[in-house]
Amino acid sequence: MATPTRDSIVQAADTLFYEQGFEHTSFSNIADTVKISRGNFYHHFKTKDEILAAVIAERLKRTRAMLAQWEADGKSPQDRIQLFVTLLIRNQSKIMRHGCPVGTLCMELAKLGHPGQGDADAVLDVFRVWLRGQFQEMGLGKDADALALHLLARSQGVAVLAQSLHDEDFVRHEVDLMTAWVRSCATAKKAVSSGSR
Repeated sequence: MATPTRDSIVQAADTLFYEQGFEHTSFSNIADTVKISRGNFYHHFKTKDEILAAVIAERLKRTRAMLAQWEADGKSPQDRIQLFVTLLIRNQSKIMRHGCPVGTLCMELAKLGHPGQGDADAVLDVFRVWLRGQFQEMGLGKDADALALHLLARSQGVAVLAQSLHDEDFVRHEVDLMTAWVRSCATAKKAVSSGSR
């Protein structure tokens, strides 16, 4: 069972890995943020890789909870996909400062050749599988995975450029374009269905 101190360490590490990167975050940075002694710190985690694994597990848990909430909030698959697309707006200030928390960690671990890369990629895969399910529910079965991957790639690209350009109008414009694209996918499916009757 998690303890408040352990949870605090994971939360602090999660924020620091996002804001300054995994490689540039030390045990001391995390311990200082949580305000605990090194001895207490080592009681919970022996290595930075153990902390990374806990951070990724926490991100997976939060992502799954968010997707479950979107399932409850969205009346249609198109509505639910829109909640994914507008995440760029809801988290815009953070994304413009630090990029996407999922994408930046995956890229950093890939560059480092870190063994935790596959675990970090699992968070992106949760989004891919969920988006694929939404497109399947829209009736786009055979194309669902390609569409999911396209939308995921586009949103990651927008996050990278948002961090570089610091342009709110760019983010909003791209979100509008993605929204129109999702709508066109739904409309195209309806047209095909109507024509086949």
